[in-house]
Amino acid sequence: MPNIPAHITGTVVRVEKSPGESVSAGEAIVILESMKMEMPVESPVDGRVKEIRVKEGQAVAEGDVLAVVE
Repeated sequence: MPNIPAHITGTVVRVEKSPGESVSAGEAIVILESMKMEMPVESPVDGRVKEIRVKEGQAVAEGDVLAVVE
């Protein structure tokens, strides 16, 4: 099961997927904001979202696990 980490330090602006939803490789799961720029965090694989570990408005550090895809 791939853990999906934050690639930058920032704030969660939107959570695009919910647990149980299917996701394709390259599809955004979470949108982060850093330095007034929005950046998608994409799934590296096709699968189903098992967990979302963040909430909108939450601050995250680079490397924090945002979601788990199975």
